[in-house]
Formats: sequence, C-alpha cells, structure tokens
Amino acid sequence: MVGDGNVKIKREIKGRGGKTVTTVSGIPLKQSELKVFAKKLKQACGTGGAVKLGIIEIQGDHRKKLLKVLEDEGYSAKLAGG
Repeated sequence: MVGDGNVKIKREIKGRGGKTVTTVSGIPLKQSELKVFAKKLKQACGTGGAVKLGIIEIQGDHRKKLLKVLEDEGYSAKLAGG
C-alpha cells in the first residue's frame, strides 16, 4: 500500500513552471491500482495527469471536483493547503 488513508487534495504551483497542478495523496492503493484510479480521476476532470511516488497529479485546479469524486468512491478526503 502506498497511502496512509488520510486522503489530501492540494493545489500546487511552485516548482512547476507556473502551471497549476492538483495533487491527491494518501490513497491506500498499490501502485498498479493507483494508476487505474488516476485514469478515472483524469477522465472525471477531462484533463491529463500522472502518478509520481504514490501521489496522483492532475493538471489544473480541480480540487472541488476531485473531492466529490473521491467522496463518491467512499474515501474520506480533505482539501489541504491554501
């Protein structure tokens, strides 16, 4: 398992060339399952993304949409950061 079950959704800009990325961390899935789940999240947002070191990165600011999708999937997610 990669995550600890404390699912956090953050918006990040720093170190990404000015591009906004929404990160989802703490999902308790194996790496292979995480990639499949990331695909589902990317489709829900209609954008691209990646899985890096157990963290799902979605291009753009999609915090509220991802929060709803994660809650619908049964995860207790929180918006983190500013």
